[in-house]
Amino acid sequence: MTAPFGRGTRIAGTGRALPAEVVTNADLEKIVDTSDEWIVQRTGIRARHRAAEADTVFSLGRDALLKALDRAGVRADQLDMIIVATVSGEMLCPSTAARISEAVGAGEAAVFDLAAACSGFLYGLNLADTMIRCGRAERVAIIGVEVLTRLVDWNDRTVSIIFGDGAGAAVVVADPDPRKGCVHQTMHGDGRMWRTLYHPKCDRDVPAGDEANPIRLGHLRMHGREIYKFAVTRFQEAIQDALDRTGLKVGDVQQYICHQSNQRIIESAVEKLKLPPERVYVNIDRYGNTSAASIPICLDELYEAGRIEAGKPIILVAFGAGVTWASCVWNP
Repeated sequence: MTAPFGRGTRIAGTGRALPAEVVTNADLEKIVDTSDEWIVQRTGIRARHRAAEADTVFSLGRDALLKALDRAGVRADQLDMIIVATVSGEMLCPSTAARISEAVGAGEAAVFDLAAACSGFLYGLNLADTMIRCGRAERVAIIGVEVLTRLVDWNDRTVSIIFGDGAGAAVVVADPDPRKGCVHQTMHGDGRMWRTLYHPKCDRDVPAGDEANPIRLGHLRMHGREIYKFAVTRFQEAIQDALDRTGLKVGDVQQYICHQSNQRIIESAVEKLKLPPERVYVNIDRYGNTSAASIPICLDELYEAGRIEAGKPIILVAFGAGVTWASCVWNP
């Protein structure tokens, strides 16, 4: 595997932050017409974390970053950039990244939020790797964080059962070995499909043909079947493309880290591509779909458990609203 430029990158530290409250499927049975069996069969989800009043995108993102900085041995004022991937920030202005920068003492680091939904963290990781490789940055923090439970209609069983809240972060730094870090990446979008999952705030946000949708304004609207078909195809294509472009065989990859959207989508890729199930990380049963926080939470759990070894590639893939999708082959 080869990569451009004269130096590489490495993930120096990761961290995660989760609200204390856990909502189980049994809890949801008391709120909406559903059952544990129905939810597990269709999604694989058994529980999800839900933000309390004091939990915010800002506070969860800050806490995840502080843990990542500590593990990386990097001071906040050494960061050149902070990227926050989120679609649920409390304010459009200033960015969540700006508020987190102040809170951790990052000085004059560049700060911005990135809205690519569930693909957001991978977009940010790919950008960070490129910025460092070309010499424009030395240390970049990427945070994926969402509080989506505040955007769902709890009476809608097609959406309320899916999403959870949380944050994950990674600190990426320069490495003298150009073979380390991202050796292949993709970032894509197809705006023609934005209507499959969106968050309308007023009548003009509702596209023609969806006026009869019973979900109230201010809540997420999702057309699940269209998203499912799209995701099944893209997940498989993204993984196969990553293998083909790098010359890797299925068994060469130590971990396949997929966005945790639906366990059936992940299982479909495992079956189709004959991936070793023990190398395909799954935690959706405990967290639900945390959107941009999904992959960095997986990363942090894997690093914490010692399941990512240096020199053995991992493949990360995600898809999200917009629609967006992204991949990354990372050499730790």
